[in-house]
Amino acid sequence: MSTPTKASPPSPFVGFPHEGRRVPSLDVDVSAELKDLSDTLASIEAVVDLPSLRNQAGQLEQQASAPDLWNDVENAQRITSKLSNVQNDIRRVEDLRRRLDDADVLYDLAEEADDADSRAEVERELTSLRTEIDELEVRTLLSGGYDSREALVTIRSEAGGVDAADFAEMLLRMYLRWAERHGYPTEVLDTSYAEEAGIKSATFQVKTSYAYGTLSVEQGTHRLVRISPFDNQGRRQTSFAGVEVLPVVEQSDHVEIPDDEIRVDVYRSSGPGGQGVNTTDSAVRITHLPTGIVVSCQNERSQIQNRASAMAVLQAKLLEVRRQEEQAAMNALKDSGSSWGNQMRSYVLHPYQMVKDLRTGHEVGNPQAVLDGDIDGFIAAGIRWRRSQEAVA
Repeated sequence: MSTPTKASPPSPFVGFPHEGRRVPSLDVDVSAELKDLSDTLASIEAVVDLPSLRNQAGQLEQQASAPDLWNDVENAQRITSKLSNVQNDIRRVEDLRRRLDDADVLYDLAEEADDADSRAEVERELTSLRTEIDELEVRTLLSGGYDSREALVTIRSEAGGVDAADFAEMLLRMYLRWAERHGYPTEVLDTSYAEEAGIKSATFQVKTSYAYGTLSVEQGTHRLVRISPFDNQGRRQTSFAGVEVLPVVEQSDHVEIPDDEIRVDVYRSSGPGGQGVNTTDSAVRITHLPTGIVVSCQNERSQIQNRASAMAVLQAKLLEVRRQEEQAAMNALKDSGSSWGNQMRSYVLHPYQMVKDLRTGHEVGNPQAVLDGDIDGFIAAGIRWRRSQEAVA
């Protein structure tokens, strides 16, 4: 199996709220704010390397214009999707630079003409620019070898019985809503329903670049404290659910899985409460014999489609095993025995309302908004925290 020879170039393109930064107000020094934003954007432009991105876009355009491109549909979709992402990346940085330059010119004119309305317009634009440039700055921190990949997310219920299964389903909804807010396509590959309520586990794919780097900080154990809706005595219950985030395997990874290393079982798909949703043995379970890893897929209609999806998940899991081995070796070389920890976030619905990240200290007092997918603040704090931990190590 091959190993990436270098880290993927960082990309700055998912929305995060700024944190720890001031924003323009009526009494702010606009000239200083303009210079600060320009310096920040210049550092981002240097990291992003626009000339390299433009060269990459040119190469992809040549590949996309090949007459036989669509003879291989999967490869064609990969090329056109990557081209669109690169073009959007370039456009985003260029548009911010243009807007910043325009704001600078408008402010000079407003000062010369003593035009309060134009000055107020510049200040409003600076508020928007500060937020968007801070978003870019966070994303430049994603420079790991697999950060640019799409993501495979698996959620499992852990301790807490039916409440844990219900919590796992709440987290599934939270992440799908987060992706929907940003316009990221998702596909649920497998869902195992619990008997009474909720899910035992679910695996879904987030189909956008840098999904893995973005969501990887969500990996770990999530804890819910609430009055259990399943307890007829109305007692408080603590339950747990685990989140696993993997990078999607690409063709260049060459994760080869010999046929004699896997066992394939087929069975009938089922829905909530055991209700049959398929009358044929189309669901597929694959066991990787050397590692004992088991994956399954039942959401496609045909056995062939389910097997292909299950193999993709298995490849991702084996790639993650390889990544963890590489990381363990690097940690040993650095003499770093520290870990990011397993339990990473608490969602408290009773006796008070709060969601708090146990690593970063980031917290909000509106759990319902978080469970509805408003998690950008936690993700941004997690990415910054992870980079600080890597710097210390």
